[in-house]
Amino acid sequence: MDAAMAARWNAAVRPVDTVWHLGDVARSRDPAAVAALLAGLNGTKHLVAGNNDGPATLAAPGWASVSSYVEIDVDGHALVLCHYPFRTWNGSGRGAVDLHGHSHGRLSRMTRQVDVGVDVWDFTPVTLATLLGRGRRRPETRT
Repeated sequence: MDAAMAARWNAAVRPVDTVWHLGDVARSRDPAAVAALLAGLNGTKHLVAGNNDGPATLAAPGWASVSSYVEIDVDGHALVLCHYPFRTWNGSGRGAVDLHGHSHGRLSRMTRQVDVGVDVWDFTPVTLATLLGRGRRRPETRT
């Protein structure tokens, strides 16, 4: 499974791309294993830590940044990034979008909130344009 997910990552992410990973990267307690995993994945990688990211993941080389919460603007889109979904978030009344993981697609839909967990998106990273264009709808099932 790990090899298949890494292959899908590298098929979707170019070396020049920036990736914000919203947590639960690896359960490994082995720093060398986490470092090897990250070294094999394309892109500049930022971690917004999840509940299953232990010290080996948080301290691994290969992250451009590690945080628990981030607010950024990308191409005029105000984004709130956290592993956990929010009921309301900073800027929610002014169009900010909440991107989160953790819930595995089991939450009721909310306007401008997108579950970015890989299990919702066919275990493949997706672009911001895709997330904003498709909202919370799940991708087509591959056959």
